[in-house]
Amino acid sequence: MLAKYKNQIMLLLDCVLILTSYFFSMLLGHDFIITQTHIDNFFMWIPAVLIIYIVLFVAFRLYHSIWGFASVEEFTKVLFANVTGTLIVTLSFNITPIDFLPLNSFFIAMFITTSFTLGIRVSYRIFRIAALNNFSNRNSKVKTMIIGAGNAGNLLIKEIRGNKDMHYNVVCFVDDDKTKLKHTFNGVKVLGTTEQIPELVDMKNIEEIIIAIPSSDKDEIKRIVSICNKTGVKTKILPPFYEVFDQEVNVTKIRDVKIEDLLGRDEIQLDTDGIEVYIQNKTILVTGGGGSIGSELCRQIVKFAPKKLIILDIYENNAYDLQNELKRFFVKHKSLHIPELIVLIASVRDVNRMNEIFKTYKPDVVFHAAAHKHVPLMEDSPKEAIKNNVFGTHNVVKAAHEHNVKKFVLISTDKAVNPTNIMGATKRFAEMIVQAYNKVSETNYAAVRFGNVLGSNGSVIPLFKKQIEEGGPVTVTHKDIIRYFMTIPEASQLVLQAGAYAEGGEIFVLDMGEPVKITELAEKLIRLSGFEPYKEIDIKFTGLRPGEKLYEELLMNGEGLIKTHNRKIFVSQVNGVYFDQIETKLNTLADVIELINSLQLKKEIANFIKTYKVYDEKEIA
Repeated sequence: MLAKYKNQIMLLLDCVLILTSYFFSMLLGHDFIITQTHIDNFFMWIPAVLIIYIVLFVAFRLYHSIWGFASVEEFTKVLFANVTGTLIVTLSFNITPIDFLPLNSFFIAMFITTSFTLGIRVSYRIFRIAALNNFSNRNSKVKTMIIGAGNAGNLLIKEIRGNKDMHYNVVCFVDDDKTKLKHTFNGVKVLGTTEQIPELVDMKNIEEIIIAIPSSDKDEIKRIVSICNKTGVKTKILPPFYEVFDQEVNVTKIRDVKIEDLLGRDEIQLDTDGIEVYIQNKTILVTGGGGSIGSELCRQIVKFAPKKLIILDIYENNAYDLQNELKRFFVKHKSLHIPELIVLIASVRDVNRMNEIFKTYKPDVVFHAAAHKHVPLMEDSPKEAIKNNVFGTHNVVKAAHEHNVKKFVLISTDKAVNPTNIMGATKRFAEMIVQAYNKVSETNYAAVRFGNVLGSNGSVIPLFKKQIEEGGPVTVTHKDIIRYFMTIPEASQLVLQAGAYAEGGEIFVLDMGEPVKITELAEKLIRLSGFEPYKEIDIKFTGLRPGEKLYEELLMNGEGLIKTHNRKIFVSQVNGVYFDQIETKLNTLADVIELINSLQLKKEIANFIKTYKVYDEKEIA
């Protein structure tokens, strides 16, 4: 309502300010000794003064400006209008016999009127901007509940309070520690326990929940997420410390709850001393270093102070992104040992390039993660699987042997066990190459075998998410299909640990936990996305694909399991093959790979990998 009359209000304020200015000027001009005559003359002639000023203010268009957004130009107009007004008033009353004010009072009046009329406009502009900001912030901030009033939760509160751009308005804490109930931390009260979350969300009109207990175990996280899901409110989480690269708590780490949070397991206890022995001050090469596992290996390796870290990848974008990420990490953590970071774009298929790299950089330890891993794609392109997974591995293994690498760790897969697809068969072939070279080389060769990695490039999780975003259906090949899953950080940490245990020739098997039904995985992911399975997002069963198993095996018949110091790592003494057998088979494959079709290539592999059964005998090239 008042905004409609803002110009009239400003004019009225100007009149009051000018009158007040001249009255103070009169007092100052007469040294505060004034008579009734002075007062009578003042009030007789002040209307004329007001008219002069207001006419000038209108002429200078001071009542057409939007003072809430005024610039220097508008404020300059106020200054000139006041100076001009004072000069006109001074001349008018000093060329007449009227006893209005002493001469010096006019100059005092000029200073005061300018200060008052300019000051009111500056104040209005400041107030207007502040009011707009407060209104915007108040309306944009989300009413938030933080679960966990411990160190992490309190650090988040401080950061949110210290950054006005944060969109969170933290209303309350929730914590199961009953000694904290009704206590206030950083101005936020603990209102209840996790069992009371639905009640508190409704009572306080909570719009977002943040789970801030990074030290909590996975079962507890699952329980809390289940409770939060009942509220229908967006739930986010501060991930566990071991999944955070720099292990710092801040708002940027907050993310949506992921399926990994519900399927992952508790923090891994690493033998850091054992890992340091073979990583610290050494030159480490990671092939496939830009990939899901390779990049996480690099993130973990830099924490153990290597002398050099060589990231080798065929895809330049992945390698470039990781290089920049690690550089930012080094800048932020200058107190840490910073290794020399070398990024190389190369293909493991190129034997000459591999020899050149090993000769130039002389790595002490090699983690071989470069591989083709997509089962359906490799079924249609077996030649590529063989070139990359078999010949590529052989090139790197042989270069490691010839250039006196101390330790070589192959990243393998559970699909290498009794393989029903060409991808698994080529990975089993790669394991056999590693085992064969271990028998004739000074290098300690080992392989680490594990199942599916949650969230890795091309895994089922991104596919399901995409299908959910598109409104479904989510496609599952079979209602009873099961898989083992592991998070990327967990897999990478266990690979490093297995490397510490490797003495040569082992195939390490990682404890993948309980198998997960893919149908149940799809249902959980749909619910995490805020939908109801089968009602809002359907699940469609498409049938097993060529080479796909209902379940994966981590061991082969006849393999013995030996416990290690880490309860999640076992070593399997798999019967390998002789070096001459491997070399002969590799030569045979090299001779025929460009001459025979896809089905014949698969049969050629099956003749050597006795556990591999070609899926479709009618397959054509």
